[in-house]
Amino acid sequence: MNAPADRGWITTPLTPAIVRGALELEATGRGVLPHRLPARARAQCADGQLAMAESQPSGVRIALRTRATALELDTLPTKRVYAGAPPRPDGLYDLLVDGELAGQASVSGGDTVTIDMSTGSAEHTPGSAGTLRFAGLPDRDKVLEVWLPHNETTQLVALRTDAPVEPVPQEGRRTWLHHGSSISHGSDAASPSTTWPALAARLGGADLVNLGFGGSALLDPFTARAMRDTPADLISVKIGINLVNLDLMRLRAFGPAVHGFLDTIREGHPTTPLLVVSPIHCAIHEDTPGPGAFDLDALATGTLRFKATGDPAEVAAGKLTLRVIRDELARIVAQRAADDPQLHHLDGLALYGAEDAAELPLPDDLHPDAAAHRRIGERFARHAFAADGPFAAPA
Repeated sequence: MNAPADRGWITTPLTPAIVRGALELEATGRGVLPHRLPARARAQCADGQLAMAESQPSGVRIALRTRATALELDTLPTKRVYAGAPPRPDGLYDLLVDGELAGQASVSGGDTVTIDMSTGSAEHTPGSAGTLRFAGLPDRDKVLEVWLPHNETTQLVALRTDAPVEPVPQEGRRTWLHHGSSISHGSDAASPSTTWPALAARLGGADLVNLGFGGSALLDPFTARAMRDTPADLISVKIGINLVNLDLMRLRAFGPAVHGFLDTIREGHPTTPLLVVSPIHCAIHEDTPGPGAFDLDALATGTLRFKATGDPAEVAAGKLTLRVIRDELARIVAQRAADDPQLHHLDGLALYGAEDAAELPLPDDLHPDAAAHRRIGERFARHAFAADGPFAAPA
């Protein structure tokens, strides 16, 4: 989109001073790619699922203080197309003005990755950048936040405004560092500022760094090291569902892996409030181990659903279910809390339990919908940021 001839546009470099929520910005030659894991961590894992998930900028936003009444952002998105599945909508950008949603838009075009779920193959087709534009903004000093699509890899190409901008001061806001699965990433949330961590952060007055990675909350040591090395005032880890639906490990390995993950975080944050959250209710994996799989019969009818393929009888031999993981996490936190008063536990069923599933069922049997994201975010905020909660503001 071309700017009006009578408007004097100011181009602002896309740097960490205004791009919040990313751990690293990579210059690609086509733009700036926000990463939610640093290069050292990415180099230690060749998994394509993780590479896609960490490059999708959940929680990443451009934050500015300005009097601008118009803003343009050129981006290069990467669209995912699943062969045989219904088309995915374009990623959504949220514009917040002084913390309130003021506009939403998408960017068409960009690169395309076509994924065949039956074979695991992927074909990449390059495309061109598009332009996002918001106009008619209030003519006053204000904070603008453009939240990038939580489920669409997005390279930032250029930012233009019709008035000067400056970074938003960090003073008075605590940084909340969170790690979790696709649910924390934002799968099936309505928009990037309404994933449950984004909602909880806004309610708690915290500055979010979201390390929720679809399919990739796997107690990876490189993720723990990234968290160790990231400045934070508050930390939470939501553990469980991916370990089950990938059938990644057995109970014997799970406990020591949790201890190791928490030990690594504590190396960099020895006294920071650290909240361990167990899985929300998910009927297919409550008592049935993984691996999880796409329901191909449902997919043939144009419906995306998941199913559990494990055998409940194998739990006795150490296979993991959500119920097993909840019990083990509660035991581990209770054990460690004797020497770590800033370590806390939250049962995920308090965020979304069986009664919630009856009222707000998981549309694909795995991920909460927009209404459930809101409920989870509000409940998390009420628990964590309460006056007597683990993330209570200092007196």
